[in-house]
Amino acid sequence: MSHQLSGAEAPRRFLFLDSSARADGNSARLARLAAESSLPQGAEQRWLRLDEHPLPPFRDVRHEGEGRYPEPVGHERTLLDATLAATDLVLVAPLYWYTLPTSAKLYLDHWSGWFRVPGLDFRARMGGATLWGVTALGGPEDTAEPLIGTLRLTAEYMGMRWGGVLLGNGSRPGDVLRDERALIAAKSFFDA
Repeated sequence: MSHQLSGAEAPRRFLFLDSSARADGNSARLARLAAESSLPQGAEQRWLRLDEHPLPPFRDVRHEGEGRYPEPVGHERTLLDATLAATDLVLVAPLYWYTLPTSAKLYLDHWSGWFRVPGLDFRARMGGATLWGVTALGGPEDTAEPLIGTLRLTAEYMGMRWGGVLLGNGSRPGDVLRDERALIAAKSFFDA
């Protein structure tokens, strides 16, 4: 099953995964602004904070026994189901030490286990979905290159479309709302 939709099919379903350590941080504020102003007409949206759906540490068992993972349960199941239901996955991820916050990286690590859940076909089912990023940072934009590369390469590996990353500058709460370049970009970010 592919996420590709024609114009006559169901509306796009955007899943926003907020991985900030701060509730209503700059990345989330920028993502909400972009969603309010540039989501396609009729698009559905769901917002989840990864801190409210904590995942256990990821354990690599590929080379143990049959190398399979059990059906996810609890928060992991919630995130898996929401991920598979999305046509568009938006990682709302402030720049932490030049890359993704821990909760976002842990979420992506769990994808490795989802590949190996019998009958799930996670990678095939994600093919055709679009991966986006929304990131606030407190410095030069080129410092976000490792984060952008991680997301772009993830999309490529998964056979997903790459939507790009919306960057905004701001450190203290609300600072990003003074970044005029980011506010202008947010108004058309999801138009692609």
